[in-house]
Amino acid sequence: MGVEIKESPVSASAFEDMETFVRDYLEASVENEDDGGRMRWYPWHSAAYRFNHIRNVVELGERIAREEGADVDVVRVAALFHDIAKLDADQEEHAEEGARIARKYLESRGDFPASFVDQVCDAVADHSYQGSLDSLPLETQCLIEADVLDKAGANGVALILLRMGYEARTHVDAAEMVGRVLDRGLDAADRVESDTAESIAHQRIKRVRWFQEWLQAEVPEMRD
Repeated sequence: MGVEIKESPVSASAFEDMETFVRDYLEASVENEDDGGRMRWYPWHSAAYRFNHIRNVVELGERIAREEGADVDVVRVAALFHDIAKLDADQEEHAEEGARIARKYLESRGDFPASFVDQVCDAVADHSYQGSLDSLPLETQCLIEADVLDKAGANGVALILLRMGYEARTHVDAAEMVGRVLDRGLDAADRVESDTAESIAHQRIKRVRWFQEWLQAEVPEMRD
C-alpha cells in the first residue's frame, strides 16, 4: 500500500506573491504615517526590519513544523502574515488585524480550501497568546515558537548591540546588554513545547553565552 502524498495548496509562485504583498503592505504602513513611521529611528520598527523578522519566522516555523509533523503550508503562510499589521495597528490588536488581512487576501486570491484559510487565520490571530502552548493547535504552537526564537540568538545580539548605539551606550555595557538576550533565550526555552524548538533554543543560548564570555574575558571593565 503506497503512502498518499498530500498536494500543497500553496505553489511557489503563490507564496512569492504573498511575500510581495506583505512587504508592500509594511512599506505602505510606514509611508502613510505623517511622522515617517512609529519609532522609525529604531530600525526594528521599520518596514525593512519587520519584513526580515517575518522571513526569519517563516524559516524557523517551516523547520519546526516539518520536524514536528505539523501542516507546513499553514505554518509558513501564517508566519508570513503574522506581523503584517504590526506597523499600523496597536500592539494589542495587531494579531487580530493581521488575521483579518490574511483572510481577505486568501479568500480573494487563489482557490485555497476554506479549512486551510481558517487554520492560517486562527494561527495568526493567536500568535501573541501568552498561555501554555500545549493547549493550542500544533500549527499555532509552531508559529509562536518560531516567533519567540527569532531574537533569542545571534540575531538578538546584533539587535541589542545596534540598540546600544542609538542609546549612546559605550562598549563596556555590551556584556550586560548581551545578558538581556541570554535571558530572552532562557525564557524562550521555558516557553516552547516541541523538541525541535527546544533544541534550537538551547543551541542559540549556547552561542550567546560564548559571546558574553568572550567579551568578559577580553574587556576587564565588563567584569566589574
